[in-house]
Formats: sequence, C-alpha cells, structure tokens
Amino acid sequence: MAQVGSRFFLALALVTSAGAAGAAEFVALDGGTFLMGSDEHYAEERPPRSVTVGPFAISRTEVTNAEFRAFVEATGYVTTAERDLDSATRPGWPEELLQAGSMVFVPPVEASALNDPSTWWQYVAGANWQQPTGPGSSIEGKADHPVVQVSPEDAEAYAAWAGGRLPTEAEWEFAARGGRTDAAGAWGQPYDPIAGWQANTWQGVFPAEDDAADGYNDTAPVASFSENAYGLHDMRGNVWEIVSDWWVPGHPEIEQVDPEGPTELLSARFSHPDIGARRVVKGGSWLCAPNFCARYRPSARQPHEMGLGSNHIGFRIVRD
Repeated sequence: MAQVGSRFFLALALVTSAGAAGAAEFVALDGGTFLMGSDEHYAEERPPRSVTVGPFAISRTEVTNAEFRAFVEATGYVTTAERDLDSATRPGWPEELLQAGSMVFVPPVEASALNDPSTWWQYVAGANWQQPTGPGSSIEGKADHPVVQVSPEDAEAYAAWAGGRLPTEAEWEFAARGGRTDAAGAWGQPYDPIAGWQANTWQGVFPAEDDAADGYNDTAPVASFSENAYGLHDMRGNVWEIVSDWWVPGHPEIEQVDPEGPTELLSARFSHPDIGARRVVKGGSWLCAPNFCARYRPSARQPHEMGLGSNHIGFRIVRD
C-alpha cells in the first residue's frame, strides 16, 4: 500500500460526544494479567511478555455501517477517503492519487506471486465507506456489516463522538483471548471440526480463489460467528481492527501495566518517508488465508497508514 502514497491527517473533525451514546452494546471486562504476543508465528509478534490491563468495556461487535452512518448524519463528518489531496502539498504525485479514494482488494484472474501485493491491491478513486469497492458499489442491504474504508483518523473521530476511544493493543488482545492463557493453537483456527466455521476468513488459494466455504467472500454481518468466552464477536477475521497504538515491528522485552504503546516519533522511524507513523491493526480479516497471512490470531498485528482506508479494515471501540 505504501507505493500508492499515504493519506495523512488532513483535518481533525470537530465532533462532540454529547448525546452520542450510539447503539453499540458493550461488554465490561475486569482486566487482568496475561501473556501478550507470541514467539510461534511472525517476528513482529515477539517477544511474549506479561502484561496487565485495568478494567474497561469493549463493544461486542465491530462498528457497523448503520452505526457509522448515524455518526456521519449527526456530525457531517467527511472521511479521509472522501477528501481530495492538494497537489501543492504532494508535488509530483499522479493526478489519480490526488483524487478522493481508497484501497480496494481486486483478485487477480490467475494466481500471482505472494510477495507482490500490487497484483491484488488497487487505489480506486471514489472508493469510500458508502462505496467500498468504488463508484457503483454500495452498502445497501449491509447495515449490519462492519464499516470499512475508514482510516485510523476516522475511527478516532467516531470513537470520540460515541463517548469512547480506540482500544490499546493490549486491551484488544486481552479481550480477543477471552481469558485463555495458552498459545493460540487449535482454538485460534477459524475452522473447528465439530463446531464448523468460527470466523470469516479466506478459503481456497489466495489471492485468486476464494470458495467461500464459510458462507462469505467479503465482509459478513457482525456476530455471524460464535462469540468468544467474553461474549465478543469477530475478534478473528471479518475485518482487521484499528487500535490506538503506534506501530513498531515488535514488543519491548519488559513486563507492562496498561501499556499505551510506542510514541508516534518512534513509529515514524519504521515507515516510508511518504507515510510517516502508522497505527496497529489486529485480528486478521476475510482476506487471511492459510497460504498467506494466517493472522486470524489474538497476537497477530500489522501496520496501517493514518489517513488511508481499505475494504478489509474496520474497528471497534472501548469505554473506561
């Protein structure tokens, strides 16, 4: 995604939380101590270490199109994907990248090299939360699907209006584990031989063939799959979820209490010059496949640009 350029902070929306409790249902968690991270998977998940989080409440599902629409209608908020960029601040950029738009997954006709995401990601002018794959697409009939094509900037604006905030990475991972302290082995897989599909992921050979054995080859309505032990849905798959932590490729080797993550300045050191600091996204999405990614686990994490959306990234919120 870095090759098509970033969508930086263009403006902070002036929103209020007055009367904006929203329709989301929250689950109150007491907090506790758990082993965060993993040394069994990707390098950026290491090292596992003891982390303690305090009590918080987290939305039972990802924020839906209907909930995000209520926010937009109440505030007039314009998402980053709906704003053109100024050529004066982006000298030399192609005209198509200055147009309002976002990233869209477009499956190649044939199998392609897994080390070249440009064969399946395209920057599409006109793609936004109401037209997730570009002009002519729609969220009609998908009020209960997770909102996508929202950036971390957009997610923060919604959270403030709804009287909450984005979860920290530690809070999110604590909630996703549902009280389990063992490594995400069989229980972390999207398919259970007895219970069936437990998450909306990719079945087939990514990126060209998705046979939709789980019933979906795009986002699924929230809560379409069974909840975890804390009563939370879709903590694996469906859409990646934006958290508040700035991205660095790994964890500190220390025990922590309510960690807020690295600084924006430190995060910027690990980014392309045109992108700047990035945020962490968690949990995998409908694009995660056994032959590629396989990040439908609590410890899984990836970076995402501040001003950019895509049609496989959403969010949920927490309250103190």
